[in-house]
Amino acid sequence: MLLPFLIVGGLGLILLVISLVVGDLLDHFDVGDGFLSGTALSVGLVVFGASGVLAASFGWDLVWAYVLAVGLALVAYVISILAIRSLTRSSDGVPASAVGLAGVTTSPVGPAGGEVRLDGPGELERRLAFADHDIESGVRIRVVEHDGARVKVVPA
Repeated sequence: MLLPFLIVGGLGLILLVISLVVGDLLDHFDVGDGFLSGTALSVGLVVFGASGVLAASFGWDLVWAYVLAVGLALVAYVISILAIRSLTRSSDGVPASAVGLAGVTTSPVGPAGGEVRLDGPGELERRLAFADHDIESGVRIRVVEHDGARVKVVPA
């Protein structure tokens, strides 16, 4: 009676550990366009297994144990998807726009690239930068364009 819940919950736990170590498995296959997440699916499977085992151990009929397990698994899946989307939007993957910030070059900057340190809020690390013309190290600069993780700078 408990075996299906234990199998599904165990499978979910294994997939969850793999997702935490390797990353979201479904992201590598471009499945679901953000609606289907391997991590959220794993969380749903774990919740299905755990809630089914608890309901069955309380002596509930098997039908009600499945109803509770499926319901809680769906709720856990949706909450996980929303949490993952929120964390993805707030991650450092896409830096905040730095246009208008001032700073200093920490290495020579030119069309091929270089590094700058900016004086803005939250600017704790150096950023990759490029410029139309060569700028020596230690020169005050201003950001005029934001291109992905890099910034375009001009002398201040």
